[in-house]
Amino acid sequence: MELNNNQLLRFTTAGSVDDGKSTLIGRLLYDSKSIFEDQLQAIENTSQKKGHEGVDLALFTDGLKDEREQGITIDVAYRYFTTPKRKFIIADTPGHIQYTRNMVTGASTANAAIILVDARHGVIEQTKRHSFIASLLQIPHLVVCINKMDLVDFQEKVYDNIVAQYQDFASKLLVQDVRFIPMSALLGDNVVNKSENMTWYHGAPLLHTLETIHISSDFNSVDARFPVQTVLRPQREGFIDYRGYAGRISSGIFRPGDEVTVMPSGFTSKVKTVEGPKGELTEAYAPMSISMTLEDDIDISRGDMIVRSNNKPEPAQDLEVMLCWMNNSSARPRAKYLVRHTTNEQTAMIKEIMYKIDIETLGRNFDDKEIRMNDILKVKIRTTKPLMIDSYRENRATGSLILIDETTNETVAAGMII
Repeated sequence: MELNNNQLLRFTTAGSVDDGKSTLIGRLLYDSKSIFEDQLQAIENTSQKKGHEGVDLALFTDGLKDEREQGITIDVAYRYFTTPKRKFIIADTPGHIQYTRNMVTGASTANAAIILVDARHGVIEQTKRHSFIASLLQIPHLVVCINKMDLVDFQEKVYDNIVAQYQDFASKLLVQDVRFIPMSALLGDNVVNKSENMTWYHGAPLLHTLETIHISSDFNSVDARFPVQTVLRPQREGFIDYRGYAGRISSGIFRPGDEVTVMPSGFTSKVKTVEGPKGELTEAYAPMSISMTLEDDIDISRGDMIVRSNNKPEPAQDLEVMLCWMNNSSARPRAKYLVRHTTNEQTAMIKEIMYKIDIETLGRNFDDKEIRMNDILKVKIRTTKPLMIDSYRENRATGSLILIDETTNETVAAGMII
């Protein structure tokens, strides 16, 4: 099931304001020769105007004018690059508390998170906050990059102390795979090329680590879930009776002959054919986009979910959800919102606020019941009709949802079903 050199890895960066996230990504793009000549020329010119000696690598990602002027990252910047082994999408996210929602947005689809730590300061409050959000979002792989090693004379002892600090904290988080790399993004040590200043470090540099992290098993291959996006009825010669169900497989594997159940109706059938863009397939798996035909004529529409008959999600109207509030306006008590879950859309109401997470201390606040922007909190939600859910921990695709304000059509919150 490995897609080899075509495989896409999404990763996010997180760290304190001056830990060098944008410089690290700039170095990654610069040293892996992933920057066009005209981009490079423009950034060299800007660097000269600002009086920098060399190229200011942070300018590759800080695209907004305010970001360049203030020297900080405000919004999520997406960058794409390819090496012979993999394709990459980077989400460069801000470090400030007031941009928690931006970090959640950038991290929600990531396979890996790069957590930057300044070698001079070690594990600080922001490091814990970003790691907590990464663990909350169930990002499978964390790469802790201990940056600015050049400012502590590349000492192995400093690196070992920070690794011990982080491991002590990370033991409380739900993260399976944590790796550590000492580096200097500014000088290029251990980013793309192995460092000559840290011969005591025997691991791989960052790019090699990202190219070789095993991500095929990140997708849930056990629970077969296929939310239907649209019904295909071509009504042309050769396809007069064709009825295909198109969408993207959220998790699991589907093959012709599989016994399936359509949720929420509960009707059962067998998979007749599975087709991709290039024709019929013997099997299809997440995250492929396919069209499926069934042996029986069942009334299926957008929002329904085709699942394996012996492994069904749980239909539920009362949900416990960890929400990240993204809207400038506070949540209105007992207000109705649209909830979008896979391809299904229902009306929902926030019934109860159970507790808020104090982003500074990671403690629980049971007293504050007002929902403001960037808050992360646990709530109870009731929907008008059941949703076909799995818990987010088991299945990120069918365990996540968003809330939309019906009046403005703005996404006000992203949620993880517990």
